[in-house]
Amino acid sequence: MKKIKMAMLACVTSLSLFSFYPHAEASAAVHTVKAGDTLWKISAQYGVTTQKIKTANKQSSNMIYPGQKLYIPQAAISEADKDLMARLVSAEAKGEPYAGKVAVATVILNRLSSPDFPNSIREIIFQVEGGHYAFTPVQNGAIYNAADAASKKAVNEALGFWGQGNGSVYFYNPNTSTSKWIFSREVTVRIGNHVFAK
Repeated sequence: MKKIKMAMLACVTSLSLFSFYPHAEASAAVHTVKAGDTLWKISAQYGVTTQKIKTANKQSSNMIYPGQKLYIPQAAISEADKDLMARLVSAEAKGEPYAGKVAVATVILNRLSSPDFPNSIREIIFQVEGGHYAFTPVQNGAIYNAADAASKKAVNEALGFWGQGNGSVYFYNPNTSTSKWIFSREVTVRIGNHVFAK
């Protein structure tokens, strides 16, 4: 009898979740808003855009309040892809300001959204261009080193704002770059030692 009651309770709980959050998936999360939370902080925590959170909760404004329950849609990027991105960011933007780390992660996401680049994070990071890997850390093996905490956070922040940047799909250090072609690209922003371009 006790097992039947437990099964019924689990069923009712699951039905309640789906009635409050109509787009809920079994692997998605429900976040209870705490004092000090913002949509941006929540999106960065889960690696989902603020717009997707608003859409999933049928919310048009950025206003949230403590105690509010927000359905968090499943992230489009797997944990393995996020780790790979963080390792690339860690190697490419070592010693760069935090904003530069976010910008490097954003370049990867912008490439994923572009028809001019491969269709997966892994293929983008390991892409070969002109007989060389597109990213130096892949060429020299630094991609296999663990990512630091700031790089992991930067990846989540980039995911939170995915699609809202200025379209950078390249970055380079003008002091060390030898490619004349890269200097011909339209500059979007300069952060630290990197120039970002499209």
